[in-house]
Amino acid sequence: MFKRRTALSPGRRIRNAIWPEMGFKRSTSYLWHRVARIPDSSYAIAAGFACGAAVSFTPFVGLHFVIGAIMAWIIRANIVSALIGTAVGNPWTFPFIWVWIYNSGMWMGAGAAHGDAQKLDFAALFAGMMEAALQLDIPYLIDQVWPVFWPMLVGSIPTFIVAWFAFYWPLNGMVRAYQRQRRRRLERRRMARKARLTGPPEGGEG
Repeated sequence: MFKRRTALSPGRRIRNAIWPEMGFKRSTSYLWHRVARIPDSSYAIAAGFACGAAVSFTPFVGLHFVIGAIMAWIIRANIVSALIGTAVGNPWTFPFIWVWIYNSGMWMGAGAAHGDAQKLDFAALFAGMMEAALQLDIPYLIDQVWPVFWPMLVGSIPTFIVAWFAFYWPLNGMVRAYQRQRRRRLERRRMARKARLTGPPEGGEG
């Protein structure tokens, strides 16, 4: 349904993740139409997108798709919309998200200071975390990852809740209005097509 006619090469996919070919404005518009045209209720679409967007504010990098889909399934929201919503977390937004949730967690008292958040290499941290998890390197996870991951996890909890409602409330109304307008357009087209098929009424006023 949403596939491209010509598949993108891996290089173009990476470049599009950093700088979309169609520009940010058109990319946002394209994303909106993909979400709004999902055949489901406004609640399911908005709640699903909110799940995907909100989970982007958690430090579970690499699992956002899975967690977003599970959350959408639990609250009976649209899973496809949740997957699209994870696009909120991207190479442009992640640095700000990670700094925010780390500082929030530290402010909430989650562990001792582990350095200035602006100087922490979060990308290297998550890469090392995934590698250590695959190799079951528990000492590395405890000594290097946990002191930074724990504050991020704590800080992500209130951020997740606020982000979910911040995306759900406006999107629910926008999708409802879009669906209403789309039904009206389809109804006008149906009536116009019916009028063309039946033709003008025979005879005239006597």
